[in-house]
Amino acid sequence: MIEKRLRRNFEDQFGTTLPRFDIMATLDRAREGMRMGELSRALLVSNGNVTAIVRQLLDQGLVNSQPDPEDRRSAIVSLTPKGCDQFRVLAEAHHGWVREALADFSEENQQQLLALLTQLKSSIR
Repeated sequence: MIEKRLRRNFEDQFGTTLPRFDIMATLDRAREGMRMGELSRALLVSNGNVTAIVRQLLDQGLVNSQPDPEDRRSAIVSLTPKGCDQFRVLAEAHHGWVREALADFSEENQQQLLALLTQLKSSIR
């Protein structure tokens, strides 16, 4: 339910998608950039899905793509300054929406949920 609400809010308020936000959030945590394969693994999605979204973000000037100096067949993707600015706006809205959705869920329960989800994600890799 929360994810559905987030998807709708991103589309309605920013004309963007949750998968675009997820890619930008992952790149925000990796300021030096990431290889496309690393990005796919971090998001637990296929290379094809990531490639299509990264192309959209490239077209919007929100990410850069540079050849990997260690492997010219691979690209390293990073946020542009414009992408960093846009991500900050999206992240602030995202945090507000999540806080609102979890307002009636105690802080202790939220911390337990986060710990369990983190553990689950680590076990999937």
